[in-house]
Amino acid sequence: SGDTLPWWLNYIICVIGNMLPVPFILLFIKSILNWMKRGPKLFAKIAVWLENKANKHSAKFQKSESVALMLFVGIPLPGTGAWTGTMGASFLNMGIKSTVLAVCLGVIMAATIMAFASAGVFSIIL
Repeated sequence: SGDTLPWWLNYIICVIGNMLPVPFILLFIKSILNWMKRGPKLFAKIAVWLENKANKHSAKFQKSESVALMLFVGIPLPGTGAWTGTMGASFLNMGIKSTVLAVCLGVIMAATIMAFASAGVFSIIL
């Protein structure tokens, strides 16, 4: 119909839209956490909890952190995705290039899964 975008344009817009905040999260999340620690008690508690959670799990992901990040971002479940994955990568001190590549591949993976689901491909299988 005339008022909808073709699927491939929706796909591209979704991938770009998911990736737009990634550099900003990488650049500013640690500053935001430091600001939160100096702020109200609730903010400080949240910041410390996030850092402790990241430190607790950092050893698990050191060998395969890029693959783990890609899969975390690429499996479309609540609480996973580009923004959360980027924040976690920042806490784990992953490099900028490897983070952006892993997150981008994960976003493409999630977008592909959702495109297939929207097209009804999985209803044929199930």
